[in-house]
Amino acid sequence: MKVILKQRIEKIGDAWDMVNVKDGFARNFLFPQDLAFEATKKNLNLRQELMASLSASAQKEKSSAQALAKKIADASFTLAAEANIDDKLYGSVDENEVAKLLASEGYTVEKKNILLNEPIKVLGVYEIPIKLHPEVSTKIKVWIVKK
Repeated sequence: MKVILKQRIEKIGDAWDMVNVKDGFARNFLFPQDLAFEATKKNLNLRQELMASLSASAQKEKSSAQALAKKIADASFTLAAEANIDDKLYGSVDENEVAKLLASEGYTVEKKNILLNEPIKVLGVYEIPIKLHPEVSTKIKVWIVKK
């Protein structure tokens, strides 16, 4: 079944892409979640109108993400955490803590865009990847120090 996506869905497509998916996936997931609609002639015309208006805003969004990536890539962040004698943290530092740290420094990054493989449990210097836009990624340097 051909559908038009209303928003970006990982591994399927971007917003307003026309993709071919299985009928059951469309009927049982995409349509009830209001993530897509069927690719009829009327909807295809609507898609073309929206694509023209969205291309300018998408370019603006990408350029602002690139500017933010350049700013935060040049910066270094320090997070103080409780640790024992062996430099192991009593808790751990996860995406929430990194997002709060960035917010306290004046950078707005959602926690879903912070790509930690696993929580940080030891003091040290870490390069944490951040995906600011589907085409823009960067790494930030975070120093985890003893409180």
